[in-house]
Amino acid sequence: MAPRPLPIEVHDLTVSYQKRPVLYGIDLEIEEGSLVGVLGPNGAGKSTLVKTIMNMIKPNGGYVKIFGKNPKDGIKQIGYVPQRESVDWDFPVTVMDVVLMGRYGHVGWFSRIGKTDRKKACEYLEQVNMLPYSDRQIGNLSGGQQQRVFLARALAQESAVYVMDEPFAGVDAATEKTIVSILQKMKDAGKTLIVVHHDLSSAKEYFDHLLLLNMRKVAYGPVSEIYTHKLLQKTYGGRLAVLSEIATAAAKAPEIER
Repeated sequence: MAPRPLPIEVHDLTVSYQKRPVLYGIDLEIEEGSLVGVLGPNGAGKSTLVKTIMNMIKPNGGYVKIFGKNPKDGIKQIGYVPQRESVDWDFPVTVMDVVLMGRYGHVGWFSRIGKTDRKKACEYLEQVNMLPYSDRQIGNLSGGQQQRVFLARALAQESAVYVMDEPFAGVDAATEKTIVSILQKMKDAGKTLIVVHHDLSSAKEYFDHLLLLNMRKVAYGPVSEIYTHKLLQKTYGGRLAVLSEIATAAAKAPEIER
């Protein structure tokens, strides 16, 4: 029996914007059941990588495979949580409407949402502690609440692979704790997760694998092998010392609700 294809395989991937390389020669194999944190400085190509995996950006060279298929055919097996700033929060939809969008991959865009789909949407909203807000307009929620709703939408897709672009950005401490707990449960259930992250101080705790990226792949592997000063220095350069100072200062400061 042939082995099951990898959830995500990237080979010699190159992506450019207006002829300016953003990613160059990326090779990556992510095994099933991994919780991967993607780290790197601003402009390193982290969001570009996940958007290429999601077939939102076409590469200039190389390829992405999702369970052995090209992104167009494999995309149905991926749940996606975009960056908050890329979403039009003024669009008039309720929390329930947003989560039910995650069910269309199962019922089809031109089919009716049924009782089973609504039940599942309620279950996933309850998981992220947002069920009491199901009739609320999405634009009237706080940043942390909005992120919880988009996580519930991704969960409603019931995918094998999840790609999340900075899900912790702009959320309060309670929401961050909720998201971390859900990610761990998803990993324990055998899901594969790729999460763009910006906080070095928590990365070691949140993930079991790390991808260090700065236009090229600096390193990828288990946290115990990758989270080293040498590799982080190679990824962030002179910014590493500043980031360390900021992280230390933030740890000593009183918690601020965002």
